[in-house]
Amino acid sequence: MLELFTAGGWLMLPLFLCSIIAIGIITERFWSLQTKHISPPELVTQIWQWLRYQQIDESRIRALQDNSPLGQILASGLINRDAPREITKESIEDVGRHVTLSLEKNLNTLGTIAAIAPLLGLLGTVIGMIKVFAVITTEGVGNPETLAGGISEALITTATGLVVAIPTLIFYRYFRGKVNLLVVDMEQQAMKLIEILHGERNFDPDKELRE
Repeated sequence: MLELFTAGGWLMLPLFLCSIIAIGIITERFWSLQTKHISPPELVTQIWQWLRYQQIDESRIRALQDNSPLGQILASGLINRDAPREITKESIEDVGRHVTLSLEKNLNTLGTIAAIAPLLGLLGTVIGMIKVFAVITTEGVGNPETLAGGISEALITTATGLVVAIPTLIFYRYFRGKVNLLVVDMEQQAMKLIEILHGERNFDPDKELRE
């Protein structure tokens, strides 16, 4: 492995750094984007119980904000529960935008790595071929070891760039889709709360839990 790293030239270093950063982001996003951490399914039912027994207070709202990203969104609705429907909705949407940005944390970096890794590999290919033609120009084709070194550098960096980029792109697309699904789910939960707060929905906890 070390021989391959050395044979690939100096561009193997940025490719190695890209791979380490990508692995770190992928691991962190797998942990952070779990549904139970983002959108616990029992929150709306819990809030309905608080509303039913008039148990809403500042301590419960703060606990809800600390619970999860969905909790932050629903807490903003509870804070404005006595305001007109449009104001309640606007406050939820405002917090929702900030929550969405937090869910997309580091995904742009992951997408950038997926884009630049093959370009770094291509740059290595170009540099390796330049070395090959420089040798041909000065020594002709009679030195196969030097020629093989340039060609080897070109192929190794190209392969490494693709090895880094392909899985990174796959995970980038996966996390993008995951975030979109989570956002849609939180929007649905927020709309349920708005309808409950303004008497537009007859809430059935047993039915919601079954769903």
